[in-house]
Amino acid sequence: MQGITTVPKEIIGQAHFYKEEVLKNEDSRKIRQYFLLRAQTLGNLYHQKVNIVYLLRDGEIQQVETTVWAVEGDYIVLKGGVTIPVHAILEVEF
Repeated sequence: MQGITTVPKEIIGQAHFYKEEVLKNEDSRKIRQYFLLRAQTLGNLYHQKVNIVYLLRDGEIQQVETTVWAVEGDYIVLKGGVTIPVHAILEVEF
């Protein structure tokens, strides 16, 4: 993906995420959920980092390289307790 800004996880708490579901296709949402759960497993067992690509309210696309500690319903929890709403996540890259 082009035009993606890489940010440190420490500033994610200040982000204003897109309010609606960014993936319109049900199959894409299922794949995203599978990848998030896989990222959680890799993070908890091996402390492996992944890239999370997400959409902000102003249309900017950002990514963060981090460890996913938990997938909790509508949010993922990153190392340090930072959260990202699942509906704003475009992609999970391993």
